[in-house]
Amino acid sequence: MFQKVKRFFYFPVAGYFRFFAAIRLKKWNPRIIVITGSSGKTTLLHLVEAQLGDLAKYSHEANSSFGIPFDILDIHRKSLTLIEWPRIFLSPIINILRPVPKEKIYVVECDCDRPNEGNFLSSLLNPEVTLWTNVSRTHSMNFEPLTKNKDFKSIENTIAYEFGYFGQRTRSLVIVNGDSDLILAQLGRISCKVNKVSSLEKLTNYEITLKGTEFETKSGNFSFPYLLPKETLTSILMSLKLVEYLGGEIDVKFSKFILPPGRNSFFKGIKNTILVDSSYNANLDSMKAIINMFNKIDALNKWIVLGDMLELGLFEREEHEKLADFVAKSKFERIILMGPRTTKYTYPRLKTLLSKGVVIEHFLGPKETLGYLLENIKGGETILFKGARFLEGVVEGLLLDKGESGYLARREKIWQMRRRKWGL
Repeated sequence: MFQKVKRFFYFPVAGYFRFFAAIRLKKWNPRIIVITGSSGKTTLLHLVEAQLGDLAKYSHEANSSFGIPFDILDIHRKSLTLIEWPRIFLSPIINILRPVPKEKIYVVECDCDRPNEGNFLSSLLNPEVTLWTNVSRTHSMNFEPLTKNKDFKSIENTIAYEFGYFGQRTRSLVIVNGDSDLILAQLGRISCKVNKVSSLEKLTNYEITLKGTEFETKSGNFSFPYLLPKETLTSILMSLKLVEYLGGEIDVKFSKFILPPGRNSFFKGIKNTILVDSSYNANLDSMKAIINMFNKIDALNKWIVLGDMLELGLFEREEHEKLADFVAKSKFERIILMGPRTTKYTYPRLKTLLSKGVVIEHFLGPKETLGYLLENIKGGETILFKGARFLEGVVEGLLLDKGESGYLARREKIWQMRRRKWGL
């Protein structure tokens, strides 16, 4: 019942903040660069920030119909708890009178978690440039009614159409992932110039170790001291196309790039383990990309901890069984599944696909998962964490230096409270 009420009032309440945000945005009048897509948006935003630096303002930790108006209005949520809302509702009236940001470029990350979000946000922003990374089954349960009514032939097309509003309302340039057929099918709605970026055509070699990643391309090499999946090359090339359009100076070394939390950060864990933390979010495409990346890393005794993929609706079983099929092709010493969905769908399928020598375990919650890891880690393992349901809390429990917990995802008070309820 609560979720139905929340959905009903979502856009009307967001519209209140959008009203004031539109006024402040008009007063500010920056060049607006939108970064959108099902996944990889935040990494792309950080790649762009590494190039543009303090020439632009960035919508860090804001990508929704609430978050973006909040960012424009300089409203900051600290605890993410209900007690903040009286202050938040009054803030637009006060903040509308404050001086606008000094930056002349606004780089804003935009998501489409539900129908009408792309339309809602694109009509507020009317971007000069849009960068569109990909389309996959993220938050697909929210788009099921449109697909059921046969407005679209598939859930992926439904989601792609919503993202397409950003391209449709872009005034000058749309930079897209040219390897995505779902994106290419939406290009007919775009009236401005389109630049297609294809990493499949450019990539000649991909090397990754625990020291970092190197992409070799036909036009040059890119090295990073981070673990990055092969698909990141598309975002690298898109960011450079943007800088070229803006007439800026390109830093091919991306020397100021900082990897956002929960996207393949690696830490020293207890008993000389290495923890690869990709716990921020998960859909099947991102799961595949990160597992492929982990497969390329040369390390002994590799373990993988996979959490549920959320908000998949009717595709929940299908996606989790596809995950099992994909994982079965890899070679891990131990596979640990966490959550009711991986337990119900991924685990039984994996049991039929894997040889008897592979250890596979499943748990419903993070407390049990952490307990199992603490008890069974012998020393020297390299462990990948990918998925939902508070996996960042499991990583935190295994850190050698607990002071590094600040580099993990979801540090706000509300998430701390929720993890405590799960016994973390």
